Amino acid sequence: MLPNPLHPAVVHFPIVLAFLLPLFAIGALVAIRRGARPLRAWSLPLAVGAALTLSSWVAVETGEGQSERVERVVAEQPIESHEEAAEQFLTLSAVLLLVTAAGLVRGAVGRAGRITATLGAVALVVAAARVGHSGGELVYRHGAASAYVPNVNGAPAGVSGRPSDLSRGRVADDER
Repeated sequence: MLPNPLHPAVVHFPIVLAFLLPLFAIGALVAIRRGARPLRAWSLPLAVGAALTLSSWVAVETGEGQSERVERVVAEQPIESHEEAAEQFLTLSAVLLLVTAAGLVRGAVGRAGRITATLGAVALVVAAARVGHSGGELVYRHGAASAYVPNVNGAPAGVSGRPSDLSRGRVADDER
């Protein structure tokens, strides 16, 4: 059984992976410098980068799927700010994945790809912190979680609990 809402359950994966990727990249560079084969050593940062991009995409998709419900209790501006930061993070992680893949190439191109990817992974931590901070503000400052707290009638927030409203998934005018 999947948690509901799903978005808060998956957003932590890209944040954790964004903080781990620079460590794996630096570790791979050190291993290569000590004589490890670049293809083998660099495969781990590439795998972490792929997991980062995939988990970022899942986080963006689940956030978009649940944004309408949260918009019932949170102003539009903080939600849009968080969405923009998340989409930018997804784009940056996808670009970084391509650069990381270039690190598998032999010679000077591979070396440049590995160094650039490592520096990019360090910079991506800033974007991850920005997305995480804006998401945390949605929950703790703007009360986004209250969109999932049942009201006194047992209905989700923003729905009156009257049978006609529940069956239509409609927000009652007096609760907007």
